[in-house]
Amino acid sequence: MPRELKSAVQEPLSLAECVARIDAIGFDANDETSLNHAAEALAGLAANRTFLGDLLIDHLAAAMTGTMTGAETAYGPQALMLAGPRNGYFIRANIWPARGDPAYRASGAASFVYGLPHDHNFDFLTVGYFGPGYVSDYWEYDYASVRGDVGEPVDLRFVERSALGEGRVLHYRAHRDVHCQHPPASLSVSLNICAAFPAQGWFAQYRFDTESGRIAGVLNPSANEVMLRAGVALGSEDAQALARDFAGAHPSAAMRRVASELSQQIRSG
Repeated sequence: MPRELKSAVQEPLSLAECVARIDAIGFDANDETSLNHAAEALAGLAANRTFLGDLLIDHLAAAMTGTMTGAETAYGPQALMLAGPRNGYFIRANIWPARGDPAYRASGAASFVYGLPHDHNFDFLTVGYFGPGYVSDYWEYDYASVRGDVGEPVDLRFVERSALGEGRVLHYRAHRDVHCQHPPASLSVSLNICAAFPAQGWFAQYRFDTESGRIAGVLNPSANEVMLRAGVALGSEDAQALARDFAGAHPSAAMRRVASELSQQIRSG
């Protein structure tokens, strides 16, 4: 399951102070010093009990006056971008409604990724900021051992079920930690520092059928995969040649899988 990172009680940090601390060395989840440094900065931000409420009020006021920019609404209704991509990371806040909350009743569980076992194709740190926190069932698996085909058996190892309580800092490890989130007992908020790097989109993120222990689907098909499918469907000979080449040699497992599927269609069609 995600690593729990312990740190000393932190003095509250403003959002600007948190960003400045992380920017001082950047964010590299593969470097223990960088990881712990970022975790301490995130814990300091979480210790600031007023910054997010103040930010939400500012956003609402800007929306009323028409002065809100696209960057301020770039992430979505459940997630708020707090600091855009920079130095290998970005910061967001996630809002997790309970079953009885109007947002949950209106939109349903799927809108908040509840009940969807999945991994991530990037590392991230999370901390419980407000409320009892969402509940997760956790598994681990070996990403390198799977090809990535839908229906492929995966050795999912169940670890535990636990909640992301206030102040708890976890490190979700890319391509290793699998979790299925469930609604919190009451409205909750988490803060994340997410790794961001150019090649991220080439690595697949899977959803799983934990009962059968299989890959149930790919959650992040890339634009390149869509373009290759479109090119082959339109009858482009160059696209067909690319599909054959990519099936055997492309560095992305996701692209090799799509190209192999298209190559089979070309041969049979």
